[in-house]
Amino acid sequence: MAKPMSRVSEAQLIPISFTLNGRLQEIEVQPHELLLDVVRERLGLTGAKRSCDVEVCGACTLLVDGRPVSACTTLAFEVRGRSVLTIEGLAENGKLHPLQQAFIEHGGFQCGFCTPGMILAAKALLDENPDPSEAELKHFMHGNICRCTGYKKIIESIMAAARTMRSGGQSSNN
Repeated sequence: MAKPMSRVSEAQLIPISFTLNGRLQEIEVQPHELLLDVVRERLGLTGAKRSCDVEVCGACTLLVDGRPVSACTTLAFEVRGRSVLTIEGLAENGKLHPLQQAFIEHGGFQCGFCTPGMILAAKALLDENPDPSEAELKHFMHGNICRCTGYKKIIESIMAAARTMRSGGQSSNN
């Protein structure tokens, strides 16, 4: 008698361990299970959103070892032994990251659907290049789509955060 298709035998599960927002996670995943589904459904971190499912919108962006990845097409077992950062892990000790603060202060979000992916992609850029030109910023962020705005406030927010991060200070309400 055949097993139902929805059931996966324990032999098909892959044990993985990875660091998620600074904490070690040890779970078993199905070979086809996506990182986005593991993070959202199994680990309860819902900042990353499912939208296009084909790596073009950026709503599902997470940082893996500091680099932006599309969690909607990354298999969960691919992060074995790696470090994953979600928007929920960006703030430290209850204090917003300068990018998060700048998005609030400069109106870099509208509905908020794309905001986590925008902020994480921007963090990867600023970690690599703390002083990007506006053209470099636009080029780097081309994989993150916002359907609510013309990007002006998003760019302003990221550039303001870059200034704050370079100065080592905190964001201000200017």
